[in-house]
Amino acid sequence: MAYVSMGEAHRRITEYLNRFCDSVSYQDSSTLCRLLSFSSNSASLLSLADALNVFQDASSLIRQSDKFTEYEEILTHLFRSLQSYRVGNLVEAYLAFEKFANAFVQEFRNWESAWALEALYVVCYEVRVLAEMADKELTSNGKSPEKLKAAGSLLMKVFGVLAGKSPKRVGALYVTCQLFKTYFKLGTVNLCRSVIRSIETARIFDFEEFPTRDKVTYMYYTGRLEVFNENFPAADTKLSYALQYCNPKKERNIRMILKYLIPVKLSIGILPTNELLRNHKLHEYINVVQALRKGDLRLLRHALDEHEDRWLVVDCSCVDSSAIRFLRSGVYLVLEKLELQVYQRLMKKIYINQKLSDPARAHQLKLEVIAKALRWLGMDMDLDEVECIMTILIHKNLAKGYLAHKSKVVVLSKQDPFPKLNGKPVGS
Repeated sequence: MAYVSMGEAHRRITEYLNRFCDSVSYQDSSTLCRLLSFSSNSASLLSLADALNVFQDASSLIRQSDKFTEYEEILTHLFRSLQSYRVGNLVEAYLAFEKFANAFVQEFRNWESAWALEALYVVCYEVRVLAEMADKELTSNGKSPEKLKAAGSLLMKVFGVLAGKSPKRVGALYVTCQLFKTYFKLGTVNLCRSVIRSIETARIFDFEEFPTRDKVTYMYYTGRLEVFNENFPAADTKLSYALQYCNPKKERNIRMILKYLIPVKLSIGILPTNELLRNHKLHEYINVVQALRKGDLRLLRHALDEHEDRWLVVDCSCVDSSAIRFLRSGVYLVLEKLELQVYQRLMKKIYINQKLSDPARAHQLKLEVIAKALRWLGMDMDLDEVECIMTILIHKNLAKGYLAHKSKVVVLSKQDPFPKLNGKPVGS
């Protein structure tokens, strides 16, 4: 930190106070956003923090002018937060910023127009990010992380302010998305339901009125929830919407959407091209897709084992056990359930080979032949296990036919013995 004289510190603080008050007076939201964006680590905010840590008594400057004292509560907490942030005391930075945010939201509530919505977005974003930083500090000191949970409560308060009939309501979806990010991080995804009901059933909200950016984020997170609930058609609809309207320049966001959309597509029988996977650096799915195409169960299991950690912690640095359970019942379990499709593909290959060598008996597959193919793939199963698998395939409508138990033969339908999923989940 460079040396700052008392006079220079006084100048920097006064300049910031004037810019803050002028941005409110002239409803200059873009300037106000820059003045509140802590996590941007902008040179101007860092230099202000250095000045605050030299001058120490910024409150006296605030009280020198009626122009400043009107926003004394907001500015005092904001300065304390910035001071703590600059010296790396992240818990104190969050606590002060939370007080600032409450004061700012109260002031925002009193403003009739929605001119400061973007600035409110910055406040909501910074509350969540600072809470995450504070929790990491608490964890490193052996204390219980609790600030992100507190941030969730604050964001719900902000959502309540926006859930009215004024033009400010278009900001509700942005705050909803910040709540989703908070709940997903905490592993408390059940808390999303009440917010979703408010957005999707309240007459005051017209989804098409919301900004595209927020609609894409909303569809991404609600699509992930549908994956969690194993409602794959709904997940396909929501995640496909997110992909279609995502900014094509946001490669990271596209990749995040595809991480969930691809397993959903696989579960309903739609396979991506290798070109798509390579273009978006989704190499972990290449062998999964190959296993489905070839009917190679060994390859599928190898791919799942190889990338298990990646699928379990995708998009989440939280180590809370409930969050891990959520993730396990998301992407990883979807991929695990692809085994039935691999079995179907293997049976189909055996059927095609038999049709070439003995067309008259192509529809009669001996369980021993199937067991032999599985053994060749390293899957050592007895005939009872093979019979069980074939029973499941028939039950799930992945194969048409019946089992002749005494003769140990699967008798397949002569017409369309292996129905396509046609965009429907297995067994639907």
